[in-house]
Amino acid sequence: MKVYRRDREYPQEYKEVLEELSTVIDPISTMNILDAGLLAGLDVSDNTLKIWLAVESNAYYNMIGGAAIAHSKIIGDIMERFALVKFPRVYIYDMKNNLLAKFEKK
Repeated sequence: MKVYRRDREYPQEYKEVLEELSTVIDPISTMNILDAGLLAGLDVSDNTLKIWLAVESNAYYNMIGGAAIAHSKIIGDIMERFALVKFPRVYIYDMKNNLLAKFEKK
C-alpha cells in the first residue's frame, strides 16, 4: 500500500486513479475525499485496486448514524467508478484493515 500524500509523485496508473477519486465527494464535508483527508492509502495493479479509507469500523458507524450513510455513499461512488469499469477486483478497507467492500468479477 502506498500511503496517500498530496505532495508525493505517483506512477501514471496511480495518477489516473487519484484523478478519478478526486471526483468522489464526502457528503459531510462537501469536499472530495482527497481534500477531506479520507483517502489513507491505495494499491494499484493491472487488475486490482485496493483503497484504504481513514474511517472507523462499521460497528462504529452504526452507533453514530449519519456517518454510516455518508461513508456508504462514498464506498458506493468508488465502486461505481472502478468496479468492472476499470478493475475486475476492487477492495476497500478501513484503517484497521477491515474489509468494507469487495467486488470480484466472476
